Amino acid sequence: MMKITAGDILNLRAQFPVLHQKVYGKPLVYLDNAATTQKPQAVIDRVTAYYSHENTNIHRGVHYLSHQATEAYENARLSVARFINAAEAHEIIFTKGTTESVNLLAGSLKQFLLQRGDSVLITGMEHHSNLVPWQQVCLQNQAKLLVAELNDKGETDLEQFKQLLTQKPKLVAIAHISNALGTINPVKEMIRMAHEQGIPVLVDGAQSVAHTSVDVQDLDCDFFVFSGHKMFAPMGIGVLYAKTDWLEKMPPWQFGGEMVDQVSFEASTFNRLPFKFEAGTPNVGGVLGLEAAIKFIRQYDMKSLEAYENGIVRQALDMLQTIPGMRFIGEAAHRAGVISFVVDGTHPSDIGTLVDKMGVAVRTGHH
Repeated sequence: MMKITAGDILNLRAQFPVLHQKVYGKPLVYLDNAATTQKPQAVIDRVTAYYSHENTNIHRGVHYLSHQATEAYENARLSVARFINAAEAHEIIFTKGTTESVNLLAGSLKQFLLQRGDSVLITGMEHHSNLVPWQQVCLQNQAKLLVAELNDKGETDLEQFKQLLTQKPKLVAIAHISNALGTINPVKEMIRMAHEQGIPVLVDGAQSVAHTSVDVQDLDCDFFVFSGHKMFAPMGIGVLYAKTDWLEKMPPWQFGGEMVDQVSFEASTFNRLPFKFEAGTPNVGGVLGLEAAIKFIRQYDMKSLEAYENGIVRQALDMLQTIPGMRFIGEAAHRAGVISFVVDGTHPSDIGTLVDKMGVAVRTGHH
């Protein structure tokens, strides 16, 4: 593995074509990666090659292109499984993104796991995509949504979390890293606490897969979800990881296309894993782009990346706090590369517009 140093950064930046441009005459400085990452040339080239030379539908075609694309698609599934250390490739379900992965899980689990009077436990730092689906299935099933609140530093209150586990929720759904605060949840400890009560756990890894090594077997999470576009892959591709025993129990969420086995006017049977959860024509180009992004990330030692990110976060915090009226939102001891702040007397949108004129892209507004 190539270890990253400060001297590597210019070379790394050069691999992103979008960063070669100027905005309002200034070099583009892109700091909106929690919303979506830019794409390195290797990912762009892989997607272009697929649509230029390999494009076809997969799995059921008998012609050359279909065989080649099917093999590439399934090899990419294996690459994803290895990337997060899933036990089996069939534990990887391709989706449109984290949001669809959570909705797939919610739509399936509500059919057999969640009953009237039951509950689902989340934390106060969840992205809407890991909040609203559980909120809605709880409303539909007359269940309750429990929320473990945050302390003043923007960390999950683990004592309250532990207390809420005694109410025996049917599922715990937690962010690995907060998209708004950068707080890193102690997910391994939280998973252990939940499993001691016999409760399955979903981890939203949308903000973590590009910034830290993920080992789903070591975490022992039951479910793990993430999006390609937040780890240098194309938009429109994501992953639901689930342990095999859960996938075997879960009914399909969507119907038609590759997820069927036999169809008649009276009844249908469904395909084996993982295909019973991949209805319709898959995003083959997106999957191959995701594999290319994984190869791009794996050029570098993740521990070195984390150390470098932590260093520039500390430097940014030190510089920002010299600004009069600066207030940071969330000051967790363990955090990733997200800094949220307000400046007294100045609207966030005004700050965003001001720095945009300097060529700096940031995220503003309510989250």
